[in-house]
Amino acid sequence: MADSLKGRLTSPMIRENGELRAANWEQALARAAAGLRNVKERYGEQGFGMFSCSKTTNELNFLAQKFARSVMGTNNIDSCNRT
Repeated sequence: MADSLKGRLTSPMIRENGELRAANWEQALARAAAGLRNVKERYGEQGFGMFSCSKTTNELNFLAQKFARSVMGTNNIDSCNRT
């Protein structure tokens, strides 16, 4: 392995029983989706907020706000454009 890759993640990681383990993308995305679903069920739509970056593209900021509004059902999004 090249020196530049030592110590870098090469696959997604998920936590089970307090320990991190390597996972495939399907497992990692399912875990992330379950976590977001849990937040929405537990705290309601306003229990979620999102920050996006003013230095990214307009297209990525659009996708971030679309996700927050359409999927999570909240308007709690800030693109931090004041910096």
